[in-house]
Amino acid sequence: MEQPLYISQTVVIKNGTYIHNGKELLHSSASDMTGFIKECYKMLGIEYPKFFKMDNLSKLAILAAEKILQGKQQTNTALLFSNAVSSLDFDLKHQQTIADKEAYYPSPAVFVYTLPNICIGEVSIRHQLKSESAFFVSEKYDTGTMFDYTNYLIQQGKADQVLCGWINQLHDAYEIVMYLVDKQGERIHTKEEINKIFN
Repeated sequence: MEQPLYISQTVVIKNGTYIHNGKELLHSSASDMTGFIKECYKMLGIEYPKFFKMDNLSKLAILAAEKILQGKQQTNTALLFSNAVSSLDFDLKHQQTIADKEAYYPSPAVFVYTLPNICIGEVSIRHQLKSESAFFVSEKYDTGTMFDYTNYLIQQGKADQVLCGWINQLHDAYEIVMYLVDKQGERIHTKEEINKIFN
């Protein structure tokens, strides 16, 4: 019989709020996403200068993962992220740098973020993770796939825990939902419980 798994922590970031385990930690007064990101960074007490050079998708992933992974040395934490728009926000910025044939100058600082899985790399570097990871692009969060993949990774001993996330961001619109699946906790890891986090 397979060991039951649990959802031990959650973070939801949307509409100017940062919610950890159902508790609202920040309700921002910022009028745009940039201001909101700065407020979250300050609220979490992060000191990580590299943060400000990242694309917004990576910044949001770092902010969501920070509260869950803070203070943990979990090198065997797998990361499974997804969204609906890939890295379109920075793809469009990259396109602007190469669209004008007269002023053609592709920016390496922009180009490096034209893959959505770069945010996985940024979270891994921040928390020194050297584990399994995958980034999926789908119209909405594929609960079934993420549930099955998470269970497989832990039950097969490929990960001790799995951080799952929906990290969707385009321009000033964003919705981030993250949850940690572990071998201990109070909330059983089921598809129904996952869907509750999103609702």
